[in-house]
Amino acid sequence: MVNIEGKQVPEARREMLRQQELKKSHLGNLRDAAGRNQGGSLVDLFNSLGWKGSLVLISVLILGGFLLLWFL
Repeated sequence: MVNIEGKQVPEARREMLRQQELKKSHLGNLRDAAGRNQGGSLVDLFNSLGWKGSLVLISVLILGGFLLLWFL
């Protein structure tokens, strides 16, 4: 978003910087998303992980469910 003077709105700039940071460090994002105690949601977790991290998380959950059923 751009305001009347042609400058970026601070919220848009913050979001753009956040998206760039998310693309840079995948493991740091995992640590941030997993270590949240409050104010985080499932949407925030998946947004911070990206599609590859989300795929890994879903795969681990499914595999863990199968192993749990197998050994119980």
